[in-house]
Amino acid sequence: MLTGPRQDWFTDASVRAFFGQEWTVTAQSNRVGVRLDGAPLERARSGELTSEGTARGAVQVPASGLPVLFLADAPVTGGYPVIGVVVSADLDLAAQLPPGARVRFVPVPGAAPTTPEGNAHA
Repeated sequence: MLTGPRQDWFTDASVRAFFGQEWTVTAQSNRVGVRLDGAPLERARSGELTSEGTARGAVQVPASGLPVLFLADAPVTGGYPVIGVVVSADLDLAAQLPPGARVRFVPVPGAAPTTPEGNAHA
């Protein structure tokens, strides 16, 4: 997983919790996104983002604090902060996760954060 582009919207403890815990795939998952359950993530900022472009593999975190991993039928724009983007090599496996499956996100060492469009930047 590539970190960012809105990782700064979360407390340091929440970023550690995102990568440190196992998330459970919920029954509300579908081709739009894998909805996850676990300890909700706390934001460091209040308010909402203006809609911006999203990428397949983006992990958006709505106000509930529970992440959603965008898949093939995800919207092209979103208004919640993206804490990271799953690398394309792992997306086909993620799309096959059944309800109840446990998943953990691992940051790609040395990878640059991503932009809202999902492209790495230096």
